[in-house]
Amino acid sequence: MRHLKPVAATLLSLTAALAGSASSAQTRPAVPAPAASAASAAAATPNRPVVEQRQLKPGDYIAAIVNTDIVAASEVIQRTERMREEARQRGQNVTNELLHKQALDSLIDERVVVTYARENGPRVDEPELDRVVANVATQNKLTMPELRQRLAAEGIDFKRFRENLRDQMLSERVREREVQGRIRVTDGDIDKYLDERQAALQGRAQLNVAQILVPVPEGAGPVVLAERKARAESALARVKAGEDFAKVARELSEDANKNRGGEIGLRAADKLPDVFVDAVKDLQPGEVRPELLRSEAGFHVMKLIERQTGKASINVVVQTRARHILLRPSEQLTPEQATRRLVEFKRAIESGRATFEQLARANSEDGSAQEGGDLGWVSPGGFVPEFEQAMDALPLKGISDPVPSRFGIHLIQVMERRDVVLDNKQLREQARNALRERKYDDAYNDWMKEMRARAFIETREWLD
Repeated sequence: MRHLKPVAATLLSLTAALAGSASSAQTRPAVPAPAASAASAAAATPNRPVVEQRQLKPGDYIAAIVNTDIVAASEVIQRTERMREEARQRGQNVTNELLHKQALDSLIDERVVVTYARENGPRVDEPELDRVVANVATQNKLTMPELRQRLAAEGIDFKRFRENLRDQMLSERVREREVQGRIRVTDGDIDKYLDERQAALQGRAQLNVAQILVPVPEGAGPVVLAERKARAESALARVKAGEDFAKVARELSEDANKNRGGEIGLRAADKLPDVFVDAVKDLQPGEVRPELLRSEAGFHVMKLIERQTGKASINVVVQTRARHILLRPSEQLTPEQATRRLVEFKRAIESGRATFEQLARANSEDGSAQEGGDLGWVSPGGFVPEFEQAMDALPLKGISDPVPSRFGIHLIQVMERRDVVLDNKQLREQARNALRERKYDDAYNDWMKEMRARAFIETREWLD
């Protein structure tokens, strides 16, 4: 089970929908362009499909024809610029030629899927589409007349907007159906997975650690860095002098569990950050690490409260109840912008200016928004790996930094945890879900290769 439902059950943001609606690939034009024009469709032959397309804006060009759709040069330029900015944020130096190719390839992949979905996807009826459009308006705090006005101001036809949403829903459903149908998990696979898990559990330590965190802002200069380090050293000195660790944590720590005296709670060692495990490995329960720990987050004063070892059973699992706010990057909402918005949400929650539930209801772009982002109780393996890893590293009530996944960018909060004893049937089903998730990426990549091989794709030379 993957942690986000297909788009049939999701809410699509106006930002994403606007971006897609402006895209030539996501729309069905009323009339094909004349065959002799620069934006003409290909002639109908057994190997060359008739291209249905909207007319290009003046000065635009066709970059590629994909089945019955096109990729406009303006889209490639926009996608290239977005990818260039993402690479810059990661500190990567990528050539324009490579960025251009990656942008064009990603747009072609999208067209391959959407054109296939239009012909082979499950039908999206009008009442269902009406509900999604209404949800877009509600989520953006607009009435339906205001939504129409907003679209008109952006130069987007309302009918085209609806068809774009239909295409998004069809594409997501087809991806899930086709890719999941390719994944095979045998009883032998499950037996091997459970044996490996049981072997890994034997003698595994569980740790309860506490911390005093003095964060260091990203890109902080020498003055700020020195001030932050001095604050952390002051906290360490107070603890070494005999002050109660929990008291100092409540006064000085800036993490989500400071009200609990910095205590994270008893957790399996592999569910804690490696830097924490390494920092306390030589400590006895009750001891404080004699020097500061420096991590990407900042400076930490670390204390080992408890260490447990012993024989564990794979039938006992820790279930997590978490909630999230999901933003989906688009042509008009870059990953960097989505990340900044989520950072602002986190600050608003931590300062008491808003609650997680309020912000999730108003902003999250999936079906959990109506529940305040609540994803319910889930066993290990129930979420995609990148989401689960970030969630497992959080203390109770802790809020993550923005977490990217293949669904978008998330802000995650852990609400509750509980130990649950699974019967053998439940245990094997959990293993099956985890193995299916593990095989998903390979299955998706194989499917896309086959889809592209079967598609009609013609690229054209043009100058950007």
